[in-house]
Amino acid sequence: MEIRIYENKEGIIAEYLTGNTSYRKLGEKWGVDFRIIHSWVMKYKGKSNKVQPKPSEVSVGKSGPLPMEIKKLQEELRKSKLHIELLNAIIDIGGKELGVDLRKKSGAKR
Repeated sequence: MEIRIYENKEGIIAEYLTGNTSYRKLGEKWGVDFRIIHSWVMKYKGKSNKVQPKPSEVSVGKSGPLPMEIKKLQEELRKSKLHIELLNAIIDIGGKELGVDLRKKSGAKR
């Protein structure tokens, strides 16, 4: 029985991920405990029962180079911050030239 489980492990994981089949139905079909299938799928997805570290505890440089998508997102974030800084400078300059505060006041009107 153990050999059959390991031979079909990848197929069972693929069947769960591609279909609308529950762990229990797959367990009945293949003769495997549904909890084992669940643990296989979680391990395949990169999740485990271990406590995950908080993002502040994870160091970026230790895992190697960042994927291109993350670098692209970081560049977009940098450009967005520069854009916001530019818009704030324009509002400040416009306010000084016109002698009027262009920023919206916070709080309720009375």
